[in-house]
Amino acid sequence: MCSSDLEQERVRERERPPIQDNVYERNMRQRKEFVERNKSGPIVIKRGDRKLFQARQGKLLYYLCPNNYPDTPLQHWRVFIQEIRTNSGKHRHAGGLLIYVLEGHGYTVVDGVRLDWEKGDLVQLPLKVGGVEHQHFNLGPPDKPAIWIAIICMPIHEYLASDMEQIENSPDYRE
Repeated sequence: MCSSDLEQERVRERERPPIQDNVYERNMRQRKEFVERNKSGPIVIKRGDRKLFQARQGKLLYYLCPNNYPDTPLQHWRVFIQEIRTNSGKHRHAGGLLIYVLEGHGYTVVDGVRLDWEKGDLVQLPLKVGGVEHQHFNLGPPDKPAIWIAIICMPIHEYLASDMEQIENSPDYRE
Protein backbone atom coordinates (compact mmCIF):
# COMPACT_ATOMS: atom_id res chain seq x y z
CA MET A 1 0.00 0.00 0.00
CA CYS A 2 1.31 3.45 -0.86
CA SER A 3 1.15 6.36 1.55
CA SER A 4 -1.91 7.93 -0.13
CA ASP A 5 -3.81 4.63 0.22
CA LEU A 6 -2.86 4.47 3.90
CA GLU A 7 -4.03 8.03 4.41
CA GLN A 8 -7.37 7.27 2.71
CA GLU A 9 -7.83 4.24 4.99
CA ARG A 10 -7.16 6.38 8.09
CA VAL A 11 -9.71 8.95 6.90
CA ARG A 12 -12.30 6.17 6.33
CA GLU A 13 -11.65 4.88 9.88
CA ARG A 14 -12.06 8.35 11.42
CA GLU A 15 -15.23 9.08 9.46
CA ARG A 16 -16.86 5.68 9.95
CA PRO A 17 -20.07 5.94 11.99
CA PRO A 18 -19.88 4.37 15.46
CA ILE A 19 -20.54 0.65 15.58
CA GLN A 20 -24.07 -0.02 16.74
CA ASP A 21 -24.36 -1.70 20.14
CA ASN A 22 -25.85 -5.19 19.93
CA VAL A 23 -25.35 -8.67 21.40
CA TYR A 24 -22.48 -9.42 19.04
CA GLU A 25 -20.61 -6.20 19.91
CA ARG A 26 -21.13 -6.80 23.66
CA ASN A 27 -19.71 -10.31 23.23
CA MET A 28 -16.74 -8.87 21.33
CA ARG A 29 -16.11 -6.37 24.18
CA GLN A 30 -16.39 -9.17 26.76
CA ARG A 31 -13.82 -11.27 24.85
CA LYS A 32 -11.50 -8.26 24.66
CA GLU A 33 -11.92 -7.67 28.43
CA PHE A 34 -11.17 -11.36 29.05
CA VAL A 35 -7.93 -11.15 27.03
CA GLU A 36 -6.94 -7.92 28.79
CA ARG A 37 -7.71 -9.39 32.23
CA ASN A 38 -5.46 -12.35 31.39
CA LYS A 39 -2.67 -9.94 30.40
CA SER A 40 -2.96 -7.56 33.33
CA GLY A 41 -4.83 -9.35 36.16
CA PRO A 42 -2.97 -10.38 39.31
CA ILE A 43 -0.89 -13.54 38.99
CA VAL A 44 -0.09 -13.83 42.70
CA ILE A 45 -2.86 -13.12 45.18
CA LYS A 46 -1.46 -12.41 48.64
CA ARG A 47 -3.45 -13.60 51.62
CA GLY A 48 -3.15 -10.09 53.07
CA ASP A 49 -4.97 -8.70 50.03
CA ARG A 50 -8.09 -10.64 50.96
CA LYS A 51 -10.25 -10.37 54.05
CA LEU A 52 -11.11 -13.25 56.40
CA PHE A 53 -14.76 -12.89 57.46
CA GLN A 54 -17.34 -14.77 59.49
CA ALA A 55 -20.28 -16.12 57.48
CA ARG A 56 -23.11 -18.51 58.30
CA GLN A 57 -21.01 -21.41 57.00
CA GLY A 58 -17.86 -20.41 58.90
CA LYS A 59 -14.79 -18.20 58.81
CA LEU A 60 -13.88 -17.74 55.12
CA LEU A 61 -11.30 -16.02 52.94
CA TYR A 62 -11.90 -15.99 49.17
CA TYR A 63 -8.88 -15.86 46.86
CA LEU A 64 -10.87 -16.27 43.65
CA CYS A 65 -14.55 -15.48 43.37
CA PRO A 66 -15.91 -14.14 40.07
CA ASN A 67 -18.70 -12.19 41.79
CA ASN A 68 -16.31 -10.31 44.09
CA TYR A 69 -12.97 -10.18 42.24
CA PRO A 70 -13.69 -9.41 38.58
CA ASP A 71 -10.05 -8.42 37.91
CA THR A 72 -8.60 -11.94 38.29
CA PRO A 73 -7.72 -13.93 35.16
CA LEU A 74 -9.31 -17.24 36.21
CA GLN A 75 -12.97 -16.24 36.43
CA HIS A 76 -14.17 -19.86 36.19
CA TRP A 77 -12.82 -20.86 39.60
CA ARG A 78 -13.87 -20.21 43.17
CA VAL A 79 -11.04 -20.79 45.65
CA PHE A 80 -11.39 -20.09 49.36
CA ILE A 81 -9.97 -20.96 52.75
CA GLN A 82 -12.12 -21.99 55.68
CA GLU A 83 -11.00 -21.98 59.30
CA ILE A 84 -12.88 -24.40 61.53
CA ARG A 85 -12.55 -23.72 65.25
CA THR A 86 -15.21 -26.21 66.42
CA ASN A 87 -17.49 -26.91 63.46
CA SER A 88 -18.75 -25.29 60.31
CA GLY A 89 -22.33 -24.68 59.43
CA LYS A 90 -24.16 -27.45 57.62
CA HIS A 91 -25.29 -27.01 54.05
CA ARG A 92 -26.28 -28.89 50.93
CA HIS A 93 -25.31 -28.35 47.30
CA ALA A 94 -24.60 -30.51 44.25
CA GLY A 95 -21.03 -31.29 45.37
CA GLY A 96 -18.25 -31.34 42.82
CA LEU A 97 -15.52 -29.61 44.80
CA LEU A 98 -12.15 -30.39 46.28
CA ILE A 99 -11.01 -29.56 49.81
CA TYR A 100 -7.29 -29.77 50.61
CA VAL A 101 -6.48 -29.77 54.34
CA LEU A 102 -3.73 -27.24 55.13
CA GLU A 103 -3.68 -27.48 58.95
CA GLY A 104 -5.16 -29.59 61.72
CA HIS A 105 -7.29 -32.68 61.78
CA GLY A 106 -10.98 -33.35 61.98
CA TYR A 107 -13.82 -34.94 60.10
CA THR A 108 -16.61 -34.17 57.67
CA VAL A 109 -20.08 -35.67 57.90
CA VAL A 110 -21.31 -36.29 54.34
CA ASP A 111 -24.94 -37.40 54.12
CA GLY A 112 -24.73 -38.81 57.65
CA VAL A 113 -21.38 -40.61 57.19
CA ARG A 114 -18.32 -39.48 59.18
CA LEU A 115 -15.09 -39.17 57.17
CA ASP A 116 -11.89 -38.34 59.09
CA TRP A 117 -9.14 -36.18 57.60
CA GLU A 118 -5.85 -34.53 58.60
CA LYS A 119 -3.26 -32.11 57.23
CA GLY A 120 -2.28 -33.11 53.69
CA ASP A 121 -5.49 -35.00 52.91
CA LEU A 122 -7.78 -34.24 49.98
CA VAL A 123 -11.54 -34.40 50.57
CA GLN A 124 -13.75 -34.78 47.50
CA LEU A 125 -17.42 -33.94 47.70
CA PRO A 126 -19.03 -36.08 45.00
CA LEU A 127 -21.53 -34.81 42.48
CA LYS A 128 -24.94 -36.02 43.53
CA VAL A 129 -28.49 -35.47 42.31
CA GLY A 130 -30.39 -33.73 45.09
CA GLY A 131 -27.17 -32.42 46.60
CA VAL A 132 -24.63 -33.48 49.20
CA GLU A 133 -25.37 -32.50 52.80
CA HIS A 134 -22.13 -31.88 54.70
CA GLN A 135 -20.60 -30.31 57.78
CA HIS A 136 -16.97 -30.05 58.92
CA PHE A 137 -15.57 -30.54 62.46
CA ASN A 138 -12.22 -29.69 64.05
CA LEU A 139 -10.83 -32.33 66.45
CA GLY A 140 -8.13 -29.97 67.74
CA PRO A 141 -8.64 -27.24 70.34
CA PRO A 142 -10.64 -24.17 69.18
CA ASP A 143 -7.51 -21.97 69.45
CA LYS A 144 -5.86 -24.21 66.80
CA PRO A 145 -8.39 -24.22 63.97
CA ALA A 146 -8.36 -26.76 61.19
CA ILE A 147 -7.76 -24.90 57.94
CA TRP A 148 -8.55 -26.11 54.46
CA ILE A 149 -8.76 -24.66 50.98
CA ALA A 150 -11.69 -25.41 48.68
CA ILE A 151 -11.44 -25.40 44.89
CA ILE A 152 -14.59 -25.23 42.79
CA CYS A 153 -14.85 -25.23 38.99
CA MET A 154 -17.74 -22.82 38.46
CA PRO A 155 -18.83 -24.08 34.99
CA ILE A 156 -19.64 -27.45 36.60
CA HIS A 157 -21.82 -25.74 39.22
CA GLU A 158 -23.49 -23.62 36.55
CA TYR A 159 -24.02 -26.63 34.28
CA LEU A 160 -25.65 -28.53 37.15
CA ALA A 161 -27.69 -25.48 38.20
CA SER A 162 -26.26 -26.14 41.66
CA ASP A 163 -28.30 -24.56 44.39
CA MET A 164 -27.07 -24.16 47.97
CA GLU A 165 -29.23 -24.54 51.05
CA GLN A 166 -27.91 -23.49 54.47
CA ILE A 167 -29.29 -26.02 56.96
CA GLU A 168 -27.46 -25.01 60.14
CA ASN A 169 -25.28 -21.98 60.91
CA SER A 170 -21.75 -22.12 62.26
CA PRO A 171 -21.69 -21.71 66.06
CA ASP A 172 -19.33 -18.73 65.57
CA TYR A 173 -21.85 -16.83 63.44
CA ARG A 174 -23.70 -13.96 65.13
CA GLU A 175 -26.57 -12.26 63.32
